[in-house]
Amino acid sequence: MLNTLPFSVISNNGHIPEWYGSLNEVAFDACGWRAHIHALDQSCYVVSDGNRLGITHQPSAASGGERLVLLASASPLLPSQLGSAQFRTLHGLRYAYAAGAMANGISSADLVIALGQAALLASFGAAGLTSIHIETALKRIRAALPNGPYAFNLIHSPSEEALERNAVELYLKHSVTTVEASAYLALTTHIVHYRASGLRLNPQGEIEIGHKVIAKVSRREVATHFLEPAPTSLLQPLVAQGLISEGQAQMAQRVPMCDALTVEADSGGHTDNRPLVCLLPAFLELRDELQAKHGYQQVVHVGGAGGIGTPAAALAAFMLGADYVVTGSVNQACVESGASAHTKRILAQAEQADVMMAPAADMFEMGVKVQVLKKGTLFPIRAQKLYELYKTCDSIETIPAAEREKLEKQIFHKPLATVWDETEAFFRERDPEQLERAGQNPKRKMALVFRWYLGLSSRWSNSGEPGRELDYQIWCGPAMGAFNEWTQGSYLAAPENRHAPEVAEQLMQGAAFLYRLQHLRIQGVTLPANLSNYKPERRDNNFSR
Repeated sequence: MLNTLPFSVISNNGHIPEWYGSLNEVAFDACGWRAHIHALDQSCYVVSDGNRLGITHQPSAASGGERLVLLASASPLLPSQLGSAQFRTLHGLRYAYAAGAMANGISSADLVIALGQAALLASFGAAGLTSIHIETALKRIRAALPNGPYAFNLIHSPSEEALERNAVELYLKHSVTTVEASAYLALTTHIVHYRASGLRLNPQGEIEIGHKVIAKVSRREVATHFLEPAPTSLLQPLVAQGLISEGQAQMAQRVPMCDALTVEADSGGHTDNRPLVCLLPAFLELRDELQAKHGYQQVVHVGGAGGIGTPAAALAAFMLGADYVVTGSVNQACVESGASAHTKRILAQAEQADVMMAPAADMFEMGVKVQVLKKGTLFPIRAQKLYELYKTCDSIETIPAAEREKLEKQIFHKPLATVWDETEAFFRERDPEQLERAGQNPKRKMALVFRWYLGLSSRWSNSGEPGRELDYQIWCGPAMGAFNEWTQGSYLAAPENRHAPEVAEQLMQGAAFLYRLQHLRIQGVTLPANLSNYKPERRDNNFSR
């Protein structure tokens, strides 16, 4: 049975609320209850005849029919109503939902296209890829999604500035209109160049922003940089180089550096492991504060990311005030992701506690860490060993002989001299400046050798490199385990059934369904557990536009 508050609950006018209508329109059984509750596009009324509880879509008639007690009601709520309508309109989306970038093409062209064809936003994982690979993906995505939506990742690369510069030049060359900026510690000339070069005045004299920036942040000071206008100290050198006009520099000081701010909580990859319930409200308040200070005409949208792996988590973010939600780890286990079949299988088996922090390849020397899967791989332990040696040794030559032997046998599977030769060849093509710095600093050379392992380990995971399974670096947050627990026993438990658009649909449908349940609950109606849990069910929906 349903559990309800006593019938003595009265309405504001001092009378017990009543419903009039035909009993034929009321479901008095569990099967009927489920059907009515799941029909999110229709109003829902919970009634009682004194002995039975029922649910109907029919509003009360003005007069006539059976008289029942009205216990609770809920208005229609579609998944498309969650979050900000402005955010959806700005990016041309069906839902206030986005799939964040995962480096090395894990957020693949297939993933971006599949979600884009379902009118959902996804960001291509350009970080760690060469310009040739990015350009190839860009051309393919643009051909499949000529009108969008899609975004490309622009990652801050403090150790390899040329990568960030080359990415911006490529995006400008191909007229990429939306980037997801991630891992920034402060603004750079390159992100400012991208933003400012897309500014123009329309015939009404209003500023139009041609280059949208979605900034993924987890710290207040970084969020502030993106919520403020671009600083003059970065704009003027761009004017001097002829990369932007003086007019664009002036316009850049009247708009924020981003259109949307993704608040990244406990996520896979780069993360500060902070709880979304603390982080999101603080950043919303910061947004409002700086919005008022600068008097921006447009509102910077604030989204929630990190831990979004179930409908309940998505709803929690929306109820905290998120304009949109961003998923990450759960997409890596999807059919369209760039991860290997082996990686997808072990991701589908992960539990929430099967993650840990490990040294990051791109910011290794700074001690920055990323969150990775620890189940089925020794990568996090081996990567930490490399960082410990980096901290205690000044060069490859000063590594104790016994430790060096272990490295060559257990981790690198080849002499360190051979690893350096391969590293040298790699950076000669990718970023020769790194070799110049390494030639002047033996410790820097050692760092590049260690980064050989850190960098290739994620590629091994993507390609399914045989014999390297224990070295796979798999970026993953606890959302993956939560998703697996939620989908257990359903068709989405199997990796081959996890298509990114359908995962998005199930998460958003579930969030809207749980909102309805919560709305009824605060009115005193609680459904039995077998009816109040949203589980993924196959749908015949056509997810394309």
